[in-house]
Amino acid sequence: MTETDSIAYDVVVLGAGPVGENVADRTRAAGLSTAVVESELVGGECSYWACMPSKALLRPGLAQADARRLPGLSQAVQGPLDAAAVLARRNGFTGNWNDDGQIQWLSGIGADFYRGHGRLAGPRTVEVTGADGARHVLTARHAVAVSTGSRAVLPGLPGLADIKPWTSREATSSQTVPGRLIVIGGGVVATEMATAWHALGSKVTLLVRGKGLLNRMEPFAGEMVAEALTEAGVDVRTGTSVTSVTRENGTVVAVTDSGDRIEADEILFATGRAPRTDDIGLDTIGLEPGSWLEVDDSLRVTGSEWLYAVGDVNHRALLTHQGKYQARIAGAAIAARASGASLLDSDPWSAHAASADHSAVPQVVFTDPEAAAVGLSLAEAEQAGHRVRAVDYDLGSVAGASLYGDDYRGRARMVVDLEREILLGVTFVGPGVGELIHSATIAVAGQVPISRLWHAVPSYPTISEVWLRLLESYRDN
Repeated sequence: MTETDSIAYDVVVLGAGPVGENVADRTRAAGLSTAVVESELVGGECSYWACMPSKALLRPGLAQADARRLPGLSQAVQGPLDAAAVLARRNGFTGNWNDDGQIQWLSGIGADFYRGHGRLAGPRTVEVTGADGARHVLTARHAVAVSTGSRAVLPGLPGLADIKPWTSREATSSQTVPGRLIVIGGGVVATEMATAWHALGSKVTLLVRGKGLLNRMEPFAGEMVAEALTEAGVDVRTGTSVTSVTRENGTVVAVTDSGDRIEADEILFATGRAPRTDDIGLDTIGLEPGSWLEVDDSLRVTGSEWLYAVGDVNHRALLTHQGKYQARIAGAAIAARASGASLLDSDPWSAHAASADHSAVPQVVFTDPEAAAVGLSLAEAEQAGHRVRAVDYDLGSVAGASLYGDDYRGRARMVVDLEREILLGVTFVGPGVGELIHSATIAVAGQVPISRLWHAVPSYPTISEVWLRLLESYRDN
């Protein structure tokens, strides 16, 4: 019989991705004893199958595209990428899927780590079962934080599992470049992986069920990315659904609703995410297994005094940086309540309220061109009842953009609340704009008045001068 031990902590964190790590970091900094439970790799999806490996795959192709826009350099970079070197560098960023360094970091902050499958076993209790069958019962004096993230969802096509399709995990960890790749989807994963694998030499077909790409951003963002992918040689087909997928002698065959038959070596489904809450014991505390967990702005689960849900599992903003932000807020709230505070500072933008989740979420899509946005789109602002005006500017007309590369194509938009004269949202599309979006995030999160933005002088000649041009366009129209 396997021995079971029982240990009490102030806080138990279920899930050791970047969100769980940040919760633990904040609770330990507050002096609370903390246990962290993880069934896979410490560092989570972002470190091994998402943010880091995907951007490592994308960066060489984007750098090459930038170089090709510069006379004097373009002729030197016309050849193909060294795919083996790109994949090796990607492997380095994942630590070759070894988490020893991350475990050392947890130890360094004074958190106890348990490797195994963790499940809630009633209020304030987590039971951990290791691969060797060892069991630990962890009880939490103050809080259990669920930070188990999300997983890729596959559509219900008959026999799909049998053909071993790629999800985002396989797409970011493959050790070989497929000669032909079908990508299903029109969101961030689909567009980024189409960009990356095309640059590495794959013949890519991108099948999009809807009318366009990146439908959560301003329409022009998806339009410009689709145009660029097509010009680069990706076969982009919108309004297209896949009705069947088979693998015949190693070759994937996808049949579309129009009857087209497309062959490839691999097929990637980038068609949505689901919470990793199906087997974490939610049923033992009266919650539905497999559900998203509803929380308040301190990230505490609705109706609970001790359970927190941080990151993807609460469905507020499925982005690593936003989950880490939530973790900082949750850690502060847990610490305050543990110290005896009966009421937290829960006003918007306070230390215990994740207000940015509602109105200042930034995101960068690392395609060529890049698409970056924060806050509300024009349509979202209008649907929310704001009286707004969109101000657009051609990014290619900014001096810094023309220096960045010949034939620079891009666009900027700010959505202005006409009642308060603050920005509700900003979108940039163009090469290199990912490094511009934090200035917009500060303006949106800080609710900086237009009158004050006039005094934020952009350096010349940088692409950031677009801020001045947007303000001039707002003033003159």
